Amino acid sequence: MSERWEYIADDGVRLVADVAGPAKAPTVILAHGGGQTRYSWSRAFGQLVSTGYRVINFDARGHGESDWSPDHQYPLERRWRDMEALIAEQAGPVSIVGASMGGGTALFGVSEGFRPEALILVDIAPNAERSGMQRVRDFMASGLRGFASLEEAADAVAAYNPSRPRPKYTSGLKRNLRQRPDGRWYWHWDPGMLDIDIDEERAKMAGTFDSLGSESSVPTLLVRGLESDVVTDQTVAELRRRVPQIEIADVSGAGHMVAGDRNDAFNNSVTAFLDRHMPPVAR
Repeated sequence: MSERWEYIADDGVRLVADVAGPAKAPTVILAHGGGQTRYSWSRAFGQLVSTGYRVINFDARGHGESDWSPDHQYPLERRWRDMEALIAEQAGPVSIVGASMGGGTALFGVSEGFRPEALILVDIAPNAERSGMQRVRDFMASGLRGFASLEEAADAVAAYNPSRPRPKYTSGLKRNLRQRPDGRWYWHWDPGMLDIDIDEERAKMAGTFDSLGSESSVPTLLVRGLESDVVTDQTVAELRRRVPQIEIADVSGAGHMVAGDRNDAFNNSVTAFLDRHMPPVAR
């Protein structure tokens, strides 16, 4: 049974999280992607808790049930301070599973000197493809005027991500959308997210190469969808050259939203890697 926790960031912004697992167990922090919420990790959360980990699954600021920044700005530094505050409250070792935006935030933390027990990047890399990141941005921007119905929103998601079959039932989208008085449905994230400079983010993430490739490197797994345009074969080839010790888990039939496209394959890759580098109990 998970508990709903609220953390208060240093600027007063309230962050909402689901927390479960033994208080003294190694901790896994789940950091979702831009435009998503903590519910994108629902199955991974349950599996990691059942394995014996303490798991913190939080809504990033500007998303889900967490508050929006007062200035509607979401630079990497600000997002990292939020994540760093969550990490500081944990008694034992910590690993991070970060998808897209969440993985980029964790990468920035590594460049700032943070050394998790393990880092799992979900379809994001220090050299992520700009065109793929732009397509994500364009998809997010396309919904700013809202949708006439949940069915219309589901059609938009299916058009962006043809790897995933369109769901028969659209009620699950209510976790990510809110209906306003005008009757239209809007994504529940701060449009200020679209002000993030892609080139600036990519430059800051690229600064992580030296940290990941150093002798004191962090055990790192990249889980990528083989149909993704954010992490391509060229991305992986450069990663292997510059970070030889990195491990790659290719998930067939998945695009950028790997966890949602092929959840079982994703969970198996994550739990196996964590068990080697941060087992849930001492051996």
